[in-house]
Amino acid sequence: MTIIQRRWQARPVRLLAALAIAAGAALSGLPAHADEPTAPPTQSGAPQSSEAPRVDLVLDVSGSMRATDIQGKSRISVAQQSIDEVIDALPSETQFGIRTFGATVPVSDKARGCQDTQQLFPIGKTDKVEAKTAVATLRPTGWTPIGLALRGAAQDLGSGQTTRRIVLVTDGEDDCGPPDPCEVARELAAQGTHLVVDTLGLAHDDKTTAQLECIANATGGTYTDVRTQQQMTDKVKQLVTRAGDTYKVTPVKTTGTDRCPDAPLLAPGVYSDREKFSEHRVYRVPVRAGQELRAAVSVSLDRPVARDYGVLLQATDADGQELVRGTDAASGRTDVLSTGVRWSAPGKAPSASASASVTPSATASPAALSGAAGSTVCLIVSNSLAPQAGSQAEPGLPLELTVDVAAASPAPDGPAAGLGRGWVLLLVLTGAGLLTGLVFGWLARWRIAVWREN
Repeated sequence: MTIIQRRWQARPVRLLAALAIAAGAALSGLPAHADEPTAPPTQSGAPQSSEAPRVDLVLDVSGSMRATDIQGKSRISVAQQSIDEVIDALPSETQFGIRTFGATVPVSDKARGCQDTQQLFPIGKTDKVEAKTAVATLRPTGWTPIGLALRGAAQDLGSGQTTRRIVLVTDGEDDCGPPDPCEVARELAAQGTHLVVDTLGLAHDDKTTAQLECIANATGGTYTDVRTQQQMTDKVKQLVTRAGDTYKVTPVKTTGTDRCPDAPLLAPGVYSDREKFSEHRVYRVPVRAGQELRAAVSVSLDRPVARDYGVLLQATDADGQELVRGTDAASGRTDVLSTGVRWSAPGKAPSASASASVTPSATASPAALSGAAGSTVCLIVSNSLAPQAGSQAEPGLPLELTVDVAAASPAPDGPAAGLGRGWVLLLVLTGAGLLTGLVFGWLARWRIAVWREN
């Protein structure tokens, strides 16, 4: 096997995901084909935007945040330390702000306390010293108007084409409604404003957990049950980073089916959907001869799930013959499972794609690999997930699917070429060895003859 082959085969799956997110750029210069979808701009993914990623951190400063039950520290001090570290690590392009609730009105005045939410630090380019100083001044004070704070955060973030994130950190359920925070989350999701709410819970009672899961589920966000300082810091950093990774392309909502003939026909782009536990979701992608399909899927685990689970992405032909598959599996609580596939349509030598998690199917028929000039590939997303006892089964888990179709990559040299060069080298080395042996043999005999004469 040549060095070129080894390098080709060692390319990681993340290269696949990066190429897939290109969202159809490679097709822009190719001629139209009768079998390809003529999608409106909204189907092929929102265009890239010059808007910066926007994140609003909504922090609970109610009286209960005084409790000292996280590694011997108060809940508010854990939150303050984590936010300080997040601010220090903010990407330069991220527009970041902080909103509080329960921070100014004492618990003795519920009427005013249930209106107590304000911007602590406006969304924009972050003066890190100023932001950290503002956070350090917070002292647990009043009530917990989460619903009102979510509405305020949505106004802070404003409108636009990019996905914006609210990160809600709280230790209790809303004790001020109306408005009910779950209804507010559904209301925000229904507005179609590309707003995602991720929730972090510092308390662990069932009512708080259920409410925070409901808020996250309604907007396609995630819920995290915080048990340690480091866990909170890592999670908030991850969410802020995720906003920076995904803000340029807003996924288009689609709905997969359970059968390929009825599945939505997808142009290159980025799509979002929800998949139930242990469900199959099917989508169709037209691929022409000489083109390469690149697809990747990420499934967010936004609620506690049973151990030992996995996600499978398959590409099949119209008859159900598997062409290629990608898998990702885990045995503990993680945030996202991701995998991807690459497959070249016949008409040009298929691109080799060998890795531990992306392998051509051994059952693919010859007809599937050497078919007509164009065909429709069925993409199937499956999962082996199950909810933990007490976790909600509905709605389904949020998934994001990226699809790209580009000119097939040139294949590396085949095994025969490498084998041919190996034989030539072996013959050269053998000849050199024989010649060296003859020379050294002749010299040895000459030395012995001289020695006998003397």
